[in-house]
Amino acid sequence: MTRDCRMVWDDCLRIIKKNVSPQSYKTWFEPIKPVRLDNEVLTIQVPNKFFFEWLEENFVQLLKKSIRQELGDRGRLVYHIPENGNVQDPALLSQQRISSKPSADKDNEPVPGVFDAEMIKNPFIIPGIKRIKIDPQLNQEYTFESFIEGDCNRLARNAGLAIAKKPGGTAFNPLVIFGDVGLGKTHLAQAIGNDVVRMHESKAVLYVSAEKFTNQIIQAIKNNSVNDFVNFYQMIDVLIIDDIQFLSGKQKTQEIFFHIFNQLHQGGKQIVLTSDRAPKDLEGMEDRLISRFKWGLSADIQAPDLETRMAILEAKMEDEGVDIPSDVLEFICYNIKNNIRELEGVMISLLAQATLIRRDVDMELAKEVIRNFVTTINKEITVEFIQQLVAEHFNVPVDKLHHETRKRNIVIARQLSMYLAKKLTNNSLKSIGEQFGGRDHSTVIYSCKAVQDMMDTDLIFKDTVEEVEKKLKMSLNT
Repeated sequence: MTRDCRMVWDDCLRIIKKNVSPQSYKTWFEPIKPVRLDNEVLTIQVPNKFFFEWLEENFVQLLKKSIRQELGDRGRLVYHIPENGNVQDPALLSQQRISSKPSADKDNEPVPGVFDAEMIKNPFIIPGIKRIKIDPQLNQEYTFESFIEGDCNRLARNAGLAIAKKPGGTAFNPLVIFGDVGLGKTHLAQAIGNDVVRMHESKAVLYVSAEKFTNQIIQAIKNNSVNDFVNFYQMIDVLIIDDIQFLSGKQKTQEIFFHIFNQLHQGGKQIVLTSDRAPKDLEGMEDRLISRFKWGLSADIQAPDLETRMAILEAKMEDEGVDIPSDVLEFICYNIKNNIRELEGVMISLLAQATLIRRDVDMELAKEVIRNFVTTINKEITVEFIQQLVAEHFNVPVDKLHHETRKRNIVIARQLSMYLAKKLTNNSLKSIGEQFGGRDHSTVIYSCKAVQDMMDTDLIFKDTVEEVEKKLKMSLNT
């Protein structure tokens, strides 16, 4: 029985499969297509030049062994690399073949993280440069050390740390970091990249926004170089794509990214994505992509709580060598609640005022700066006014709010007064507590939590709180 190229290659694959890992077999041997058998010479087609060079560098001895076992000592393997990436008719194959003999030119051997610009076109470099290390496109200021951890981001940050230590080797692949604008998604994603660059010098890391990725695809289509584009991205060890939601509705871009994603994931490469919403909520995205986004870990970053906001602002001011009083710190963090970028903007403005015109960072300066970032600042309602109105509503003497007592109506009135003082005034927790008989800030925190818990479980009490708050605001307009 005469064997054809397919039968010979299938026999070779059985030998190869016993000598490599399942992942390597799937990544590097399944895509190969046998195209012709001429006596003792088997021609196989590989997807691209990078694929060929990887086989020659890592599996040449195994390939020789399998070929000689199937075709004899004179058996030889040659490669065909299609110009357009498509499988060609064997009869149309070019007569020029690439021998499986390893190159003796040491200068042409692949270097980890360094690629030949003439071999694979790099969309991030200027054409004409012979050899260049891939620029990861990272902001070196985005590190784990400068990323303040809190309950709002702990899961995402810890997953990022695990990935940085072992990129592609954890269950968090891909890692999808999602959350609203200005909460630190880009910072965390780039922190992963920076740590990988620092700890794994041989790894090729690349950060790119979804918008730039899309524009590169458009240019590749115009220049008829989509294969080069795909080949370049398939060489990346850690690919970080920011704002993946911008791929929504872009069918061709999604199709190309799908193939890049599959190749990277199958090759054990790490993928990190950021999005303004959870994968399940992405509209205009192909189901097969969303399914793959769910393979790893989706970690959300929420708006930071008060303590985290204060820690972020305090750390940044300390880095700049500027002292910020605790009451000013609290005031800023009470007014900037949902966006870390705005918090950083306030910090920059404070620094400018403190360093350029040598103003002290005090409450007056903080109020001036805050007005540039929020449309309305909490009204200048005094703690005393709140006490008077709440006492009137509950029909208790105002001075009773300052004294120790276990009477329920007075305790509730005092707790509600503290809650409204924290919400509607610019006073610090310490200042509020002092105006209720010299109590400390922890009492204020406890009272605010108690009021919130009662509002969550008692609709009548919630209506009472809303009514008192409405009276306070109406009183200001009279």
